[in-house]
Amino acid sequence: MPRHRLVRGCIAALLLLPTLSIAAKRDAETAATLGARMQAAEARFSRAAVAVRNEEPDAQRESDAALQDMEDVMAACVRVRGCPVSTLLSTYNRLLKQAVDADAADEEEEDGLPADALGHESLAANVPEAARAAALLSEDHRFDRMVEYNPAVQQAIRRWLTDMRGSLISSWENYQYMRYLMWPEYQKRGLPEALLFGIMAKESNGKVHATSRAGAAGPMQFMYATGRRFGLGDDGTGFDTRYDPRAAAQASAEYLNERMGQLNRNIELALAAYNGGEGRALRVYQGGGGRTFWDESIYNQFPAETRDYVPMVVAAAWLFMHPKEYGLTFPKVNPKPAPLRLSQSASIYQLGICLGNHGVREGYMRTLRNLNPRYQPETFLPAGTSLNATTRIVGLYNRWCVNGRRAQLARTLVVSDPSRAVVRTGPLQTIPDSDADAAPSDSVQSTGTAGAVVAAKPAVSTTVPASSARVADAGRKPAKARDYRVQSGESLSTISKKFGCDMAVVARANGLKRDGTLRQGQSLRLEGCTD
Repeated sequence: MPRHRLVRGCIAALLLLPTLSIAAKRDAETAATLGARMQAAEARFSRAAVAVRNEEPDAQRESDAALQDMEDVMAACVRVRGCPVSTLLSTYNRLLKQAVDADAADEEEEDGLPADALGHESLAANVPEAARAAALLSEDHRFDRMVEYNPAVQQAIRRWLTDMRGSLISSWENYQYMRYLMWPEYQKRGLPEALLFGIMAKESNGKVHATSRAGAAGPMQFMYATGRRFGLGDDGTGFDTRYDPRAAAQASAEYLNERMGQLNRNIELALAAYNGGEGRALRVYQGGGGRTFWDESIYNQFPAETRDYVPMVVAAAWLFMHPKEYGLTFPKVNPKPAPLRLSQSASIYQLGICLGNHGVREGYMRTLRNLNPRYQPETFLPAGTSLNATTRIVGLYNRWCVNGRRAQLARTLVVSDPSRAVVRTGPLQTIPDSDADAAPSDSVQSTGTAGAVVAAKPAVSTTVPASSARVADAGRKPAKARDYRVQSGESLSTISKKFGCDMAVVARANGLKRDGTLRQGQSLRLEGCTD
């Protein structure tokens, strides 16, 4: 290289040294400033995490703001020479992990378990289950290829995501608790899980005791005669197994496979049969030359209810598989099954009160009813009874339902007798119809509700609810015994209260136990009633 070029290069380098030194110094100062900002955001996030667990106002907003600060620092650090991006990122990840671990510890303590009771082995054991669930969901995308995603289905998706979003989310929550009972029955028979969810969401919203005016019953809404064909019905104890989630799922899967075997494995036609009748679906299919449900000549032969039902089921199944695409977030639930052994007598109503609803919008009564369909919610179950429940329910039971004020309040509420709210002073006097100044014979003078008895010398003003008037009317004689058909969800207790009967008398008249289970449509002889 010529000497003059070498000299010019050296001079240029010497001239740049102050500039490079200034830039390096500026970068170092910026990196230090970012490091200080990161430390401040870390401290802010740690304080907010404690406040969130203490349920303090605006704590979550402060936590989110601290995370945003850390993200801003890392974004700025990337543009600064020499800034320790990896160090800041590790700080960010460590804080997130601490927050997740703290949430997990809180959940375990709420369940009545020590924070370290599960340990790393149990947490690791859940990973294969999570992977299995993800694999099943991924496999269920074959459902996409089995149905048509057309404007009718799109309209149904719109309905699920607007007016019916609450019903869809409730269906999902209910299904999560029953999934271990229902999904294996579909899996064994080669049917997609999404199809199970779609039918259940449309038929019952995941409510095991749902019934229809036409007589369909259970989570999958089987008619009595159809249910009998597939093994459902009275199991000999008075319990109708249409209400059993496992048995109902098995019968539903067998029914669908039988229909699809007749209908060229077409899911839409099988769903049309499920809702509109298998005879009609088979006749339409056989007369349609193998055309699909959506062909006009086929579609118009089904009633409006069925034309609505098919896309609604497909849409619910579609959302089950693709929630994120539609901005749909299903709530987190803890459905891990566990037996709950009652340490003292209690009803499901009582448990629904004392368990509370921490972390679950509507509490746990629906879960207990769905998992224990044989028991009426108001029936007191003896100590030692084992109920199907979850680990969280068991923990909450041990914490809130055995001893303490909440346990006592729950029991007080479920045994309260509305008739005891009526306060009487002095002897009772019947108001004669001929008395011009008297109240009408069908009313209580002080309240205007049903009955014809008032206190002769009232010293206390009371309001008697209409539903309590028959109890307050001590002067009425028992009505003549008559027959009564049991309605959906009724028990001996509710029927006795409804007609002013002595429950023990009605039980003896019908050869029943006082805590016995009644079935819908059962005939009862009402003895000793006042209505």
